[in-house]
Amino acid sequence: MTISAKSISLELGGKKILNNISMEVRPGEILSIIGPNGAGKTSLLNVLSGNIKSHIGHVSYNNVPLENISIQERAYIRSVMSQFQSIAFDYSVEDILQMGWLDHSHKDIKEDLSAFQNQVIQECDMENLIHQKFNTLSGGEQRRVHFARTLLQLWQPTNTNDQNYLLLDEPFSNLDLVHKVKMMESIKAKASSGTGILMILHDLNLAYSFSDKILLLKNGRVIEQGETKKMLSARLLARAYETFISIDENPINIKYY
Repeated sequence: MTISAKSISLELGGKKILNNISMEVRPGEILSIIGPNGAGKTSLLNVLSGNIKSHIGHVSYNNVPLENISIQERAYIRSVMSQFQSIAFDYSVEDILQMGWLDHSHKDIKEDLSAFQNQVIQECDMENLIHQKFNTLSGGEQRRVHFARTLLQLWQPTNTNDQNYLLLDEPFSNLDLVHKVKMMESIKAKASSGTGILMILHDLNLAYSFSDKILLLKNGRVIEQGETKKMLSARLLARAYETFISIDENPINIKYY
């Protein structure tokens, strides 16, 4: 049971953004999309999430065509953390977090969800932020709040075991080292529990250290995709980034020249 994309192409403003891309996001796996600026990474994520509909090709969730899944049902299946999420109004951090709450009307479910919210607040180290205004936070603090919101959205009642997915666009941007590690631990825990993870990353060392699979894009095309060990190739990376790259494999350390 996967998110499956087949022969995806996209043109915006007369420019070819994506060209014949096929790929899968599998339960319990972390798939990272890497590639230079303008490769089409964010556009591909937006196609997979349903935020862009003008593409050619097919996207399905667990063998159900995405266009046949209602917006509300999509919210139960996948949670999306975008790269840029500005907030115009003067919401509190708690307001932003609770935007991840879905329509669970049963009282007992609401109590369980409230308990999970407290767990997420602790997991994302937000106890001292929860009553602050969102727009007063630093960039890294705002990223942590949006990540917490995506986690809250994926909450399920204990008697359900539906497959879900976490789609993350540059989740670690603006984070300090401590919170980057904490977020990565949270993402790995979600994958271990069966959630399918798709991440867009610019930090190649992070991508190769924590991903199960890598998809390398350039100019809207897939250069290569596969298991991380297979993708750990200076030749492939140099082809995509057009610069000399060397790799120390133990520990993984990718250097640019």
